Amino acid sequence: MSLVETLDRLVAFESVSASSNLALVDYVEALARASGAEIDRVPSETGEKAALWITLGPRDVPGYVLSGHSDVVPVAGQAWSSDPFRLTERDGRLYGRGTSDMKGFVAVCLALMPEMAAAGLARPIHIALSYDEEVGCLGVRPLIARMRARGPRPLGCFVGEPTEMGVVVGHKGKSAARLTFRGRACHSAMAPQGINAVEYAARFIDHVRLSAEGLARDGARDPLYDVPHTTGLCSVVRGGTALNIVPDACTVEFEYRAIAADDAGALAGAAIAYATEVLGAEMAARDPACGVAVEPLVDYPGLEIDPRADLALLAKRLAGRDHHAKVSYGTEAGLFQALGDVPAVVIGPGAMARAHKADEYVTRDELESCAAFVRRLIDVSR
Repeated sequence: MSLVETLDRLVAFESVSASSNLALVDYVEALARASGAEIDRVPSETGEKAALWITLGPRDVPGYVLSGHSDVVPVAGQAWSSDPFRLTERDGRLYGRGTSDMKGFVAVCLALMPEMAAAGLARPIHIALSYDEEVGCLGVRPLIARMRARGPRPLGCFVGEPTEMGVVVGHKGKSAARLTFRGRACHSAMAPQGINAVEYAARFIDHVRLSAEGLARDGARDPLYDVPHTTGLCSVVRGGTALNIVPDACTVEFEYRAIAADDAGALAGAAIAYATEVLGAEMAARDPACGVAVEPLVDYPGLEIDPRADLALLAKRLAGRDHHAKVSYGTEAGLFQALGDVPAVVIGPGAMARAHKADEYVTRDELESCAAFVRRLIDVSR
């Protein structure tokens, strides 16, 4: 099928992260089998989702990986001009959920599988299709473990997040958690007899704010990022029931996004230590039933590859471009590098500025540029 026909089929699968992706995986697997590919399905623990490792060409020599995720973000509450799960073309733009992030890239890889199969590849091209990227890069982890078990280690990985086909050599790492402050309720007229969970949460929020301000003021810098320093913030707070009740519960969700010079996990760990060892201990000293519970939410490493590395230079050559950039959002590329010991860059059609919002789109020209990139990869893999 053509690029657009393949994208049309992919968009029609409502593969939001909260739902199963098995119908989409079955479709992709059927396409891969029709091209004579070797397929390894990696199911989730629940069996409700699966990842795919697809190999075209010889499996016993190192090759290259084209990596994408199958899940998309929800459309609830968004004012779309057309059905988000039906590809709609207007003025050369192809609208639909996931067109930029990142079914456009996946469609190109799938549509070109027959060309890969017919090329007589000397080095394999692998297509990695994961799940639950949008909720913490979860599904790619067992996929990378399967990749390592199959061997040999790939030469490099191209992660097709939307970059307008620019070469991205770095992204920030992220660590996030949800803290629940458990206090003791009482009538607000007797406030000193209670333990105010909201006020303890507020002290934590201020701690994170001061930490983030210090990083912005005095921390390390990387000018290739649009936000050139590590960031931290609290973004979701829920607590209290009524004005005249001292609140006994408050939850706070927070994150750090770190450039390579910093460690997002260490920063988040320090904030959690303050919450549990200082604030929680103070609460428990007043009432042993009170304190702070911690729930990890997201933890993925950043990506950092030398722009002069072989893979980065190859990506520029395949893309026909001579520049590179870094992005503040996260991708699965850092996990291929950290867990798989595989160098990675990020490059794909579409733009992140269009993703996660109503009327998401990719252009025909961007799909064709991506197809040219993959065809050149086929050529160098012969």
